[in-house]
Amino acid sequence: MTDWTAVRADDFAVPADRPLVELVNELSELLRSADPTERDSTAYSTLATWIGRGVLSGDQLRELGDEMARRFGDAEIQARTFAPLILDCIVTAGVYEASWVPPFERWYVAEADLRGYDAKLGWLHAVAHGADLLGTLGLYPAVEPVEMLRLGIGRLLTPTEHVLRDMEDDRLSYALACTLTRPELTVEDATDWLVPAFTGITPLGLSINPVNTNTTRTLRALYVFVDRGVRLPEAAEATQIPHSAEIKAQLVEVLRQVTRSYF
Repeated sequence: MTDWTAVRADDFAVPADRPLVELVNELSELLRSADPTERDSTAYSTLATWIGRGVLSGDQLRELGDEMARRFGDAEIQARTFAPLILDCIVTAGVYEASWVPPFERWYVAEADLRGYDAKLGWLHAVAHGADLLGTLGLYPAVEPVEMLRLGIGRLLTPTEHVLRDMEDDRLSYALACTLTRPELTVEDATDWLVPAFTGITPLGLSINPVNTNTTRTLRALYVFVDRGVRLPEAAEATQIPHSAEIKAQLVEVLRQVTRSYF
């Protein structure tokens, strides 16, 4: 076993005494660990740093990405929720395979364990971690932005008894806002993905439930991004979202169902 504490202390310098492929495989296995220090502080931090620094070749990134795509079907919740973080790093580094998207979509909309922080397992954050990958894919030219918008609203409207916490709704609203900056989106593309919310949330007065809460919190935050603009990764200033007036009007109509006493 590699002394990963020493690697972190040495600014994540790559150990010279073992082949890189062995080191990556070891870190990949640690990403499944139930120990949050091994998984988050060691495996994720090291892999994310190495990917960002260009340590891994394109072929190595594809191999790692294939493994992360398989992790969406893993029996362990921590393995599933850390897979999108690594895929996010890989796609951000410029390596993308279309075959990674369907497993991600199936997992993200269907994941039932939405715990943010667990006292034993540490951060799990399925919605937030998935949102990070959704936003990166939403900006990636090879990915259809409407597909990501529909995935986001699908995640929100999937029945659950869990109310999002720890800013997960904001992470998803940011991902949706980034996706909405894609210039090829028509007015219909930018608004029609919200149509399922008209039947997917319960009108005010009938019930208060987690789906209503999660959806309205996320869409209210999205309204601010649409109104003010969103700062894309690595950008110095906010990017304005096309069709903002039409998107805001559609958001208002959705939110009116559960906040009609206010407007």
